[in-house]
Amino acid sequence: MAKRDLALDLFHSFQNGKRKTKKPIRESEPSTNNPDLSNGPQLLKDVLAQVIRERDWKGGIAEGTLFSTWAEVIGPEISLHATPISLLEGVLTIQTSSTAWAVQLQLIGPDLLSTIRASSPGALVDSLSIIGPHGPSWKKGVRTIRGAKGPRDTYG
Repeated sequence: MAKRDLALDLFHSFQNGKRKTKKPIRESEPSTNNPDLSNGPQLLKDVLAQVIRERDWKGGIAEGTLFSTWAEVIGPEISLHATPISLLEGVLTIQTSSTAWAVQLQLIGPDLLSTIRASSPGALVDSLSIIGPHGPSWKKGVRTIRGAKGPRDTYG
């Protein structure tokens, strides 16, 4: 029994202008129950607004907007030294470029929190967690051993 190449058969059927179908294709008529569909084409912004409203995505979009407009929200100078990392369960984690910046942001934390809440009202930010830069890693290369102390574990 010879094997058929379905892709080649489909290519030849489109090349010849013929298409083999098992069932006749029917055009679906617009539903008369939904007035939006019976009116014809709609603006994309209206359709997206309806999808956002139906699926309750407003909070997630506001959080994403907060991350994308971070420099405008907190100012250009602070945004050079502070980056939002995550927003989980109302806690916004911000990583700073130095320990000094972490201390300064903790001192102005309440003002920073009110600024963030005012600029993105849909994002549910209850508190801030400000962390400094990460320390150096002793892991070099692809292969590492769990629990090892790096180059220091060969000493005594």
